[in-house]
Amino acid sequence: MYNYENTLYAKGVRFVCGVDEAGRGPLAGPVVAGAVILNPEINIAGLNDSKQLSAKQREKLAKLIESDALAYAVYFVSPETVDKINIYQASKLAMMEAINKLTIKPEYILSDAMPLKEITTPCIPIIKGDTLSASIAAGSILAKVARDHYMEEIALLYPGYGFEKHKGYPTKQHLEALNRLGPTAIHRKSYQPVKKMIEQQLQWSL
Repeated sequence: MYNYENTLYAKGVRFVCGVDEAGRGPLAGPVVAGAVILNPEINIAGLNDSKQLSAKQREKLAKLIESDALAYAVYFVSPETVDKINIYQASKLAMMEAINKLTIKPEYILSDAMPLKEITTPCIPIIKGDTLSASIAAGSILAKVARDHYMEEIALLYPGYGFEKHKGYPTKQHLEALNRLGPTAIHRKSYQPVKKMIEQQLQWSL
């Protein structure tokens, strides 16, 4: 992995924060961001885009990140907020709030393709940053693991949807359950086909 952090470390910057989100595409559940300031003196082998890793690899790396990073934080934005401000703005909000939760103020921020002009700290949005920056990859792993755990827990409240398996993504199983059982409180009402289903229910009730 090309490591953007090394360029900043060479310039004397120590506290480099990487931030990424998980959960833009699902029909249900929150969008979650992870922000991480890695320790320049500790190399965590295997950091990569969370989507390229198995669940077992992500769990293992998440524990290493939490034990070895200088600081880390995750932040959840609810499906209601996603519906209210749209997924792009919700993803940005999650990233900014995760950064704000860090116990160390970063000197530089690397984000996965998201401009964060609202933050005064210098920020570089990097296309496919989770494959080019170790700290962004770390943020993506923490976000993905935290979101997966949440969806596994929420599945107990909404049996029959299979949230513990598909994590809210629009799989065949999820769509079939949605058609059979209808939307839940954690479904994103602005997303198709959830929106269409709610509109049909309203028409039927008239």
